Amino acid sequence: PGAGPDFVNGAAAVESGLSAADLLATLHDVEKDLGRFRHRRWEPRVCDLDLIGGGDLVLPDRETAARWMALPEAERGASPPPELVLPHPRLAERAFVLVPLAEVAPDWRHPLLGLTVREIAARLPEAEVAALTPLD
Repeated sequence: PGAGPDFVNGAAAVESGLSAADLLATLHDVEKDLGRFRHRRWEPRVCDLDLIGGGDLVLPDRETAARWMALPEAERGASPPPELVLPHPRLAERAFVLVPLAEVAPDWRHPLLGLTVREIAARLPEAEVAALTPLD
């Protein structure tokens, strides 16, 4: 509610020889091929491909990633990070990310929180998980 139109979300576990930055650039190229153009932050879009994490990788460093994770909600929309931040700073707050991620990587351990995806998802408010509609 309040986040725009309904959307379909999913997760995939992939292996790649690309760096995290190059993999994200590739994802952005796919978005562009599908008709997405970035005009402003958090606008409605036809496609949104995010890089959520990469093993135990923390980018650009632990301090910066932790700072973006702890950013007050009122400041989150002001501007995007100037560089790739991994793990994704909001992943632990979003049922629409964690529920599908738990299907493909339930035992992936968040390198800053020390919790698995399954453990993080279990902390979500039940109403947020219940608001999701699985597709068959």
